[in-house]
Amino acid sequence: MSVPFRYRKLGYAALSVTNLERSLHFYRDLLGLELVEQRDDVAYLRCSRDHHNIALHAGQTAGLKRVGWELESQADVERAIAHFEGLGLAPRRVDKAESQALRQGPGFRVRLPGAGLEFDYYGSTTVMARPWTPTVARIARLGHVVIGCADFAAAQGALLRDFGFVQSDFVEDRFSFMRCFPNPFHHTFAVGASAGNHLHHVNFMVTDIDDVGRAWHRMTKAGVKIAFGIGRHPPSGSVFLYFYDPDGMTVEYSYGMEEFPEVGAREPRMLEPVPESLDTWGAVPDVNFGKVGAIEAA
Repeated sequence: MSVPFRYRKLGYAALSVTNLERSLHFYRDLLGLELVEQRDDVAYLRCSRDHHNIALHAGQTAGLKRVGWELESQADVERAIAHFEGLGLAPRRVDKAESQALRQGPGFRVRLPGAGLEFDYYGSTTVMARPWTPTVARIARLGHVVIGCADFAAAQGALLRDFGFVQSDFVEDRFSFMRCFPNPFHHTFAVGASAGNHLHHVNFMVTDIDDVGRAWHRMTKAGVKIAFGIGRHPPSGSVFLYFYDPDGMTVEYSYGMEEFPEVGAREPRMLEPVPESLDTWGAVPDVNFGKVGAIEAA
């Protein structure tokens, strides 16, 4: 089913953290994001010209609050909310005060069936006057968010049928890599079958393979535990490194990714459910890889 709206990009991920100052040190000083502002127990950080790409919320439990998606226009926002209303998914408009606090244009939120994750849709965001300046890593963008969900079939079906995502590759009944159409990157979102709903990881794409190598040494020196890698993902071709934030949530750096044309893209591939489909270099993930971080319920 085609949808009547078009995505521009993955805009931001909002995370709950149990110690805001500790997490701020990690995401700013070790990961390399820039702190834009901090207010009302929320820290807004960026790796682009957007006002923020990560929002850290002080909370009792670590996890994923919501994911923000920028559509191509305000007209797309209006078409999208009518679309979700027609599906009976009860989208709700974000009030003006909150939109202004997020430095976003008018938008709405809707929850993903099968996972309960809240998606935040908007058509514009504040473009910062000063370009983002890399520090410890040349981050190109917030790359993707991956979740585990108890009802994999419902979440995958809704994303492909109702939410305007296109499947790039998949492991049958177990995992799906998706891109927010017509954004070209191999995946901006992915879902995996799991015993419960949780964050798997948040990814940042870097501009040089050296950023991945330096991160391994920087994180190790700082006492940050490596979760998986360095390795190379066969589906997207990305060179990756996963590590844990202070709450144990998994964060990834990756370099390189397949890009798809809007018209004439290849068909999705069905991948074999074996470790070699995850990494071609033989790295072994830590036992807690992709397991920490609750999805905030309604």
